[in-house]
Amino acid sequence: MAFPSPFYRWRPHPWHGLEIGSDPRREINAYIELTPFDLVKYEIDKMTGYLRVDRPQRTSSVPPALYGFIPRTFCGRRVCDLMPGTEAGDGDPLDICVLSERPISRGEIIVSARIVGGLPMNDGGEADDKLIAVLVNDPIWQDIGDVTELPQVLVERLRHYFATYKMIPGQVSGVSIGGTYGREHALSVLAAAIADYEEEYGTA
Repeated sequence: MAFPSPFYRWRPHPWHGLEIGSDPRREINAYIELTPFDLVKYEIDKMTGYLRVDRPQRTSSVPPALYGFIPRTFCGRRVCDLMPGTEAGDGDPLDICVLSERPISRGEIIVSARIVGGLPMNDGGEADDKLIAVLVNDPIWQDIGDVTELPQVLVERLRHYFATYKMIPGQVSGVSIGGTYGREHALSVLAAAIADYEEEYGTA
């Protein structure tokens, strides 16, 4: 019996081995690290591709949406250039939040999503954008075309989470988050992160 094509005999690295999607402007793959039920911050281990415990959350704040990254993206100089007040990209894949009406309680999964906007997060002078997307074929969110169509309270929860999830009592936070941007600018950030990845790691 022939193997399907393409076939990965070994597990592909979620950052470098997964596909971004055939038409990223319409639909992308997102690798999910955190769910709205996680009180522990998990992060991809860049060497192995497995999830590593980064830290237990110090506060009661939890992500209000699925949270992960877009494969084969890199926040470098082009992403930095799109965010005034930053000095560099954060050197990680491009982060993304994915809205789903049905609860999804496990991480280390791949979801198909459509980008609708984003939040510009300046983390100590590094550009660390948080794109916002909706789950493809979601019965509630599938018709959303831009972040301006989302309930404002949901966007406020996203902003609050990212403004507080790194807070340490007694220390000043180096995080600032600007105004929400729409789909077209989010797609520009995505294009910049794809170009930064190709410059950093080459094409597949």
